[in-house]
Amino acid sequence: MVRDYDEAIRFYVDGLGFTLVEDEPQGDKRWVVVSAGGGASLLLAQASSEEEKARVGDQTGGRVGFFLNTDDFDRDHARMTEFGVRFLETPRDEVYGRVAVFEDLYGNRWDLLQPARA
Repeated sequence: MVRDYDEAIRFYVDGLGFTLVEDEPQGDKRWVVVSAGGGASLLLAQASSEEEKARVGDQTGGRVGFFLNTDDFDRDHARMTEFGVRFLETPRDEVYGRVAVFEDLYGNRWDLLQPARA
């Protein structure tokens, strides 16, 4: 859930490197889909009710709930940092790969993750 379609599109496309797949008007709403590739996509739904607006940025209760995989951690980390994406920690190496937690523009937590090679 997002506060504004256009700011969300800018963040996900320009900041995180997603592709805008669809942006179709549907009356007073829009059908907006972005994708990071690999078959998974996100539907960006603009909050409309007060209850929905109160949940923007807290869709996972403060936990990491989303994972953005990369094949070049340093490249994507640098691009995202330059865009102004807020990382909550310095990158670290774990047995499963190179990772750092970041927040989207609403405060939802994500892992930027380059999986370890098998």
